[in-house]
This record gives sequence, structure tokens and C-alpha cells, in this order.
Amino acid sequence: MRKKKKTIPARNDTSVKKKRVYKKKAAVKARKGTAPKVRNANSMSESAFWSFIRSCLRQKTRFWKPRLLCLNKAKRPYVGTNKRQRFEYLCSHCKGYFKQTDVEVNHRIPAGTLKCAEDLPLFVTNLFCEVDGLEVVCKKCHELHHKKEKEII
Repeated sequence: MRKKKKTIPARNDTSVKKKRVYKKKAAVKARKGTAPKVRNANSMSESAFWSFIRSCLRQKTRFWKPRLLCLNKAKRPYVGTNKRQRFEYLCSHCKGYFKQTDVEVNHRIPAGTLKCAEDLPLFVTNLFCEVDGLEVVCKKCHELHHKKEKEII
């Protein structure tokens, strides 16, 4: 009697490329209420452009010497138990001492807004002021100060 040959079940061939299903891309529609993008090779709206300029200018004030002099005038050596902290800074509003990460340098005269080219000269003049136009304040006092400014406006 002959032996029957074993039949091997058919397997899925993995070498065959799977069919890709492409979805139709939805047509890009301009949303209602969005500003036209007219700056930076039509990739920025007017307000985004001025926000970018404002951000760049504010970033450069970090290395403005009068700002550093203002911080130096408000600092004293730290005498507490934290060995990593060398200095503490006096808040000009509440008269408390804080570490450097808890204080900010505030403009006594606000820098103002920068929404168009006509605002640029005044904004730069107020932003890059001398030591007498700056003060060191703790973050809590700085927040309260800005809330009062917004209420006035």
C-alpha cells in the first residue's frame, strides 16, 4: 500500500506588495476670519510678523548692560543654608529677597505695543532704556504690576 503524501497548507505570500490605499486629500480651504499671509514669502500674517519682531527685540534685551547693572545693584551675597545659591536679589516693591530665578527686571515706563512700523521707534527707545528706567521685582509683584497696567489700558 502506498503512503499518501502530506499536503502542506497554502501560506500567505509575504513577498507580494500590499496594496496601498490612498486617501484623497481634502482641498485646503482658507478659514473664515483668518488674516491673509503677506509676509515672509506668504507664510506669515501681519500680526505674526510683528510678534516675531517683538520677540527678537525682547530676547536681545537679556544682554543689555543697563539690565545687568540693575540686577547687580539689587543683589547681595546669600547667607542661608543652600550652598548652591550665591546671591539674592531685593524686590523694589515688597522689599523681600529672592533668588535670581524668582526675580525679573521690569520697565518703569512700559515698552508699549509693536503692531506696525510706526510703533517701532518708541518701542525700541522704551525697551532699551538706561538703568534709571528699570527695576528688579519678584515674579509675584511683577504679575500684579502687569494686571494693573492691563486694567488701565
